[in-house]
Amino acid sequence: HNSFRRHLPRQMNVTSVDFTMDTLPVRQSSAVSIGRIKPELYKQKSVDSEEGAKEPVETCGKLSFALSYDYEEQALVVRILKALDLPAKDFTGTSDPYVKIYLLPERKKKFQTRVHRKTLNPTFDETFRFPVEYSELCNRKLHFSVYDFDRFTSHDMIGEVVVDNLFELSDLSREAVVWKDILAATT
Repeated sequence: HNSFRRHLPRQMNVTSVDFTMDTLPVRQSSAVSIGRIKPELYKQKSVDSEEGAKEPVETCGKLSFALSYDYEEQALVVRILKALDLPAKDFTGTSDPYVKIYLLPERKKKFQTRVHRKTLNPTFDETFRFPVEYSELCNRKLHFSVYDFDRFTSHDMIGEVVVDNLFELSDLSREAVVWKDILAATT
């Protein structure tokens, strides 16, 4: 439109533009350069690390569960019984605990108990079945994560239990009840 063109500044004539770049001398300094990745900052200490003495890991209660194997259904049967002496995570002096369970190394199948309101000693008594061949159990680990349910914010992780050796107490042909310390969450 012509009326719009009238208000624009006249066309600029640029005959030559210098696109050469001057190089600055590289400054040698012993100071740490900004933006450099320092791998030592990202190392995490493993509970199972064999480097030096193990640091004591804070416990935050105990978890009781029972393990057995159902040969007909080819499934690991995990019955979460109860937890004792959980730390208070709510301002009321209690917690609203629940447990998530994975059979590692895959995290495809996850189970979760119901939330138990206002208690530090919940009785879950819930049973879960992981379909897995008996011959594969020696390569698997059970991972329990204990959480405090929060209605309006992210749920607080209380701690976790990892069972590396599923045959620790029995061959799983009969139900074996296990008590394990809940190790405090490190994050």
